[in-house]
Amino acid sequence: MRTFQDSAGRTWTVAVTVDAVKRVRDLLKEDLLDIERVFPRLLIDPILLCDVVYCVCKPQADAEKVSDVDFARAMAGDTIARAKAALIEDLVDFFPDPSQRETLRLAIEKYGELAERTKELIKARLNSPALTREIEAALSAVGDSFTSWQESSASTPGH
Repeated sequence: MRTFQDSAGRTWTVAVTVDAVKRVRDLLKEDLLDIERVFPRLLIDPILLCDVVYCVCKPQADAEKVSDVDFARAMAGDTIARAKAALIEDLVDFFPDPSQRETLRLAIEKYGELAERTKELIKARLNSPALTREIEAALSAVGDSFTSWQESSASTPGH
């Protein structure tokens, strides 16, 4: 069982149990145990992630009279990152087989490494002088095309 705090200052307890897995299936039609299909989506889709976290925390939300809309309004940025960590860690711990937990942790680690490498490559490309030259060349070509179009339009009778 893990906790995180939303941007409204509420502390949520994330406990992935059989009851919570069934609740997610019933409310969202998503199977948290279908690791190959759902797990990657939880890592990249913040909307699905927040919906799943809400379903997992629904008994607490109901007791505190927090609607799904109110919950969603308090979820953004670092709050989503904390909710993701809580859900993913608790979901991994839910599985009874230690080797399956180890495999899931390895998969999460590898995903994190790939995501970080992807961000580094994108950042390097965005900071590349070559990209700046390509953009300037493209803008120049557009400008030349626009100027040519204006000139030909002006020389057309009736304009």
